[in-house]
Amino acid sequence: MKVPVRIVVNGRRYDRDVEPRLLLVHFIRDLGGVTGTKIGCDTSQCGACTVLLDGIAVRSCTCLAVQADGCTVTTIEGLAPAGSLHPLQQGFWNKHGLQCGYCTPGMIIASYELLRTNPNPTDADIRHGLEGNMCRCTGYQNIVRAVRDAAQKVAAV
Repeated sequence: MKVPVRIVVNGRRYDRDVEPRLLLVHFIRDLGGVTGTKIGCDTSQCGACTVLLDGIAVRSCTCLAVQADGCTVTTIEGLAPAGSLHPLQQGFWNKHGLQCGYCTPGMIIASYELLRTNPNPTDADIRHGLEGNMCRCTGYQNIVRAVRDAAQKVAAV
């Protein structure tokens, strides 16, 4: 049995009939063709699948597509207009906040949520805000610098 859902991903509406058990991450990647969101652990431990669901950061590997029916999803691809970078994306680039890049989409979305709720975070606030996102490459120093850089740029606007 399939269930109809309507989900807007990065401004584009998708009307699909889905299995009730289909995870949102698979809806985004497989049915929407938006592949920036990564599948890391399937258990909500790594944060690689973090997206904005109606503006709030969620783990798309533990959210069903049917739960997102009628909602708007923003992924790493939807943070900035085509051809430009969001200050967080630019900060990660400028401050070398990524190495392999696998965790980067989830890190940036989690950082976006952090800056939405705390536009002037301390380094401790940044580390706390990113606790649920794992990176095996960077050691987090440059990620903290990247988020701090983005916060300063956003505050200056």
